[in-house]
Amino acid sequence: MKIDIQKLVRKNILNLKPYSSARDEFEGENGIFLDANENPFGELNRYPDPYQRKIRQKLSTINQISDENIFLGNGSDEVIDLAFRIFCEPGKDKVLTFSPTYGMYEVSANINDVELINLNLNDDFQIDLETLKPYLYDENLKIIFICSPNNPTGNSIKNIEYILENFNGIIFIDEAYIDFSPEQSFRNKIENFPNLIVSQTFSKAWGMASVRVGIAYASEEIIKFYNKVKPPYNISQLNQNAILNALNDENINQVSENNKLILNEKKILIESLKELKLVKKIFPSDANFVLIEVENADEIYKKLVEENVIVRNRNSVIKNCLRITVGSPQENLKLMETLKSIN
Repeated sequence: MKIDIQKLVRKNILNLKPYSSARDEFEGENGIFLDANENPFGELNRYPDPYQRKIRQKLSTINQISDENIFLGNGSDEVIDLAFRIFCEPGKDKVLTFSPTYGMYEVSANINDVELINLNLNDDFQIDLETLKPYLYDENLKIIFICSPNNPTGNSIKNIEYILENFNGIIFIDEAYIDFSPEQSFRNKIENFPNLIVSQTFSKAWGMASVRVGIAYASEEIIKFYNKVKPPYNISQLNQNAILNALNDENINQVSENNKLILNEKKILIESLKELKLVKKIFPSDANFVLIEVENADEIYKKLVEENVIVRNRNSVIKNCLRITVGSPQENLKLMETLKSIN
């Protein structure tokens, strides 16, 4: 598919002269640094690499994707927000997503003064293509956000290929939970679709939510625009060091083992939930959480909190539904003991 990305980018971003930091002008690690007005004393006195080159090189090797196709953000939320800043003209352009889904798409749309088209998923929490089709030809629709596996429903989204082949704007696929899914990541399709952005995160499968590092995989052209508009030093050296440590072979193997344990615990949890009368439905999940429908979500949530067991009450989004993250074996056992007492 031939798409002119520059026609999708806001004119002021095309013409933007980005901030040039001291580390843009000199990239070496050794020398007497008198260029950035840093304090000569202290363990963390130097600015970090603004382009996180070592991490990107590691990810490039692991995923067999060029480091020029990788952007690192201050959490996936920055990756999402910068997409609005690059492609969406405030008060004019639109984005589209499917409900229920991750709430930051709507929040970012409101912050950036961009109209959000919110289409309901069907009863199976899948995209209704017939409902979507008329919107694919709206010239002011700049981005379609798809969360897969979806949050809070947990299922992988089908028909994404159709959207990739028929929409000339930006398709943003949020794969925060992909490491728990049997489905393949779309990051390997960025060469085929220059308008595709795939976001991932170190917060879920990697167990590093407090570090706040998200990833975007996209064409080299899109990544250049991301680097053009981002803050100069968007990821601290402390956080870069934490990610680099996580990407060594020993830790990668441990992450893999932890995720196998989580998926096994999910199976046990689902079987246990099936035995409870208060559970009316358990929805299919390709993530590290399970969405359940119960008799009275607000009441059950309240009773769980009283026992210091905290789940996510999604009653305001999906009637009488609770979202339960798969915890450690001990945490899951405490959850089930509490639910049985309520039951």
